[in-house]
Amino acid sequence: MEPVSVGLIGAGPWAGMIHAPKLAAGPDTRLAGIWARRPDAARELAARNGTRAFELLDELFDHCDAVAFCVPPGVQAELGVLAAQAGKALLLEKPLADSLDGALRLADAVAESGVPTQMVFSFRYAAATDAFLEKVAGIDPFGGYAANIGGALHGGPFATPWRLERGAILDVGPHMLDLLDAALGPISGVRAHGNSLGWVGLLLEHETGAVSEASLTMAATGDLPDARVEVFGRNGSATLFGAMLGDDAFSRMVAQFAQTVRNRGGHPLDAAHGLRLQRIIAEAERQLSA
Repeated sequence: MEPVSVGLIGAGPWAGMIHAPKLAAGPDTRLAGIWARRPDAARELAARNGTRAFELLDELFDHCDAVAFCVPPGVQAELGVLAAQAGKALLLEKPLADSLDGALRLADAVAESGVPTQMVFSFRYAAATDAFLEKVAGIDPFGGYAANIGGALHGGPFATPWRLERGAILDVGPHMLDLLDAALGPISGVRAHGNSLGWVGLLLEHETGAVSEASLTMAATGDLPDARVEVFGRNGSATLFGAMLGDDAFSRMVAQFAQTVRNRGGHPLDAAHGLRLQRIIAEAERQLSA
């Protein structure tokens, strides 16, 4: 079976660490080329991964069947619309956009074009997460807790402008919301307190009647704990740690994306799922700013 040709939009640190090498490695995908707002960065990343850089976005579209995004959320919302209108399948980063309006525009473009989509909720592609969710299904869960405690706002490759402006709820929040949503049922309500550039606490209600809490920060220092999700039920408990993620998660993600493209959709972590979580994030941010 021929590999799916995927163009990459973005040439930052995460694109260099994950997207470009994983898409280039195959066997399910072929990295067809790279476009970025910084042409020098696109050329350097392309050279490292055995592909070419494109100066024009339309040229990248002409040479691929699908597009992977590794850009700030506001840029993804804008360029994702163009890729959908060009008929390209989309591998989208979380969050879907930097605002609910942007997420709605992108979701509408996807729906109108009918292109397949899949989102990079990293934890969800790990074998350890599959085992965790399988165990959760057998314990009759009624509640849980998630924590993602980090210090990225103090510097490093991920102290980017959008993270420094919006903080934990927009960056690590989608991961924790997605895991609690998968474990305890669709989130139906949120109450938020704190400061996204400091500490954020979320109290979540789920359609199943379960409740959960999430604690988020990117402003911590010192010896920091591993990200974790704990779920409790009438027949036991289950725990997932970030250290269980493993490098295989991204290889599995790429393989699933290739299948999503071939199937013309059907992946549960699609743009519609991302939009649903974006609505929760938007409501939480509204409460934090009130």
